[in-house]
Amino acid sequence: MTSSDLWDEDTAERYDAISAEMFAPDVLDPAVEFLARLAGGGPALEFAIGTGRVAIPLAARGISVTGIELSQPMVDRLRRKVPAQELPVVVGDMATTTVPGRFSLVYVAWNSIGNLCTQDEQVQCFRNAARHLLPGGRFVVELWVPGIRRFPPGQSAVPFEVTDRHVGFDTYDMVTQQGTSHHYRRLEDGSVRYGYSNFRYIWPAECDLMARLAGLTLEQRVADWTEAPFTSDSESHVSVWRKPLDAADQG
Repeated sequence: MTSSDLWDEDTAERYDAISAEMFAPDVLDPAVEFLARLAGGGPALEFAIGTGRVAIPLAARGISVTGIELSQPMVDRLRRKVPAQELPVVVGDMATTTVPGRFSLVYVAWNSIGNLCTQDEQVQCFRNAARHLLPGGRFVVELWVPGIRRFPPGQSAVPFEVTDRHVGFDTYDMVTQQGTSHHYRRLEDGSVRYGYSNFRYIWPAECDLMARLAGLTLEQRVADWTEAPFTSDSESHVSVWRKPLDAADQG
């Protein structure tokens, strides 16, 4: 059984609304452009496809997209937008679930690989990506850089958004690399709703080691989908690992 939180009906129903800023063109368009270029016209597989935020506009670019998603309610929301014959999705976890075929591109966006809360599962996720890739294909991960440099001694939480509508902060366990994102949202009626999600944070160098264990090689690392340079001050990264052209089939 995967360690990921299983998003329920209520969370899925509200997901697009509470994530509206991630659907904005200035956020989404660069991601779709980046991924379409790497796919090169070949098929793509999205891990943790959710409600189709990235997959649907990528498919609209002519890319054949397949998805894996743990939450059936999230898939049900996607189905309201696109039928199964246009964007097939298999329900399962991204560490072990397989789908038919091989892909030019496998990707996992918006920190979703952190939903796997153990290192073993994250390693398996990289191996699962490699298993699905054609020789020469690429695995792309969009992930935040843990903000623990901002911790003064004795502090265990760091805010990531503070507005009149939403207060969000992460708590971290430095020993286990486990964390929880806490969200307090003010609703239209003035009431406040609390929600949380658990994660395991991964350093970029740790990602590279996981990729190496899966037989993949780092090809590119940038700060975001606009390809801004990745520096020691970057708070996120988009990393691309490539499967060797002479790699044996991992079926």
